[in-house]
Amino acid sequence: MTTFLYGANVHANGIRQHYLRYGGTDGARAQRDAVIIVPGITSPAITWGFVGERFGRHFDTYVLDVRGRGLSEASDSLDYSLDAQAADVLAFAQALGLKRYSIVGHSMGGRIGVRAARTKPAGLTRLVMVDPPVSGPGRREYPSKLPWYVDSMALARKGCDLEAMRAFCPTWTDEQLRLRAEWLHTCDERAIITSFNAFHTDDVHVDMPAVDVPCMLMVAERGDVIREEDIAEIKTLIADVQVTHVRDAGHMIPWDNEEGFYQAFGDFLGASLT
Repeated sequence: MTTFLYGANVHANGIRQHYLRYGGTDGARAQRDAVIIVPGITSPAITWGFVGERFGRHFDTYVLDVRGRGLSEASDSLDYSLDAQAADVLAFAQALGLKRYSIVGHSMGGRIGVRAARTKPAGLTRLVMVDPPVSGPGRREYPSKLPWYVDSMALARKGCDLEAMRAFCPTWTDEQLRLRAEWLHTCDERAIITSFNAFHTDDVHVDMPAVDVPCMLMVAERGDVIREEDIAEIKTLIADVQVTHVRDAGHMIPWDNEEGFYQAFGDFLGASLT
């Protein structure tokens, strides 16, 4: 039985923000904090629907379209900075009246979560950073390259099937490839380029000491985004950080090892996902 409730738009932080809601607040979910899932750089909310379905069994869950992605607002004059993205999440929670909520951010979404958490917003109870880029000024580059994003988006804008998209994501399932081929064209190239460049100009490490809620860092075993030395540094910056590793997974953790992804949370969010 599906936990999907609806998709909707809300005007928050001066823009239209689109989201998908799963689970609601019936039964035990009403006693737990809500969860806001913030996807990565080219992942519209719908591509995280399978994760939303699982979270929705246990939590009132909201999967966001980050500005410039999916059905959220996009334009040639929109601010696509990390600061704007972080402000979006906090304004979203306020607009929906979420009194207590956790942020689960994947990749770019993890960086958004850290930038949001540094302001110590009322209502934020936990932060999960799922394999966030740790690049920044004077640091090693993010391992993925910009042309991979730009070229795959150009293909999607022209119209392509899952077989054409397989060249960019060879390990994904047909269902995952079909969704990406269908929705990738909704990612504004200006937003993607700005965010990618910001991986190297914004240093989220300076935000980390201000995080004063319980924090989890989830690391992909097969990824090269976060290395052991990065984990050691983050442990010195965030006083209350729990580190988990997901075996047999690259950067797109729930795509590579979905059950391992859920297991890695344990009961950190207030209930087990398994």
